[in-house]
Amino acid sequence: MGFLIWLIIGGIVGWLASLIMRTDGQQGILLNIVVGIVGAFLGGWLISPLVGVGTINQGISIGSVVVSLIGAVILLAIVNLFRRGRVR
Repeated sequence: MGFLIWLIIGGIVGWLASLIMRTDGQQGILLNIVVGIVGAFLGGWLISPLVGVGTINQGISIGSVVVSLIGAVILLAIVNLFRRGRVR
């Protein structure tokens, strides 16, 4: 049951991050889940030590969702930076 909640919250966090970064039309639900979960890991590595709040991977609370959201936004910003430099 915890794994299912983890996927749902990860998908919501990834979706919110894609709305903030305006990349929602480019990704589907699976990529939103991946962005949310990887963003939670990134947020846990970069932001959690600074503010002392865990991520959705450690327990679900308002602070953990915000940390995970910030991590997902950072992840999408990095992806957009590398995508822009690629020749189409």
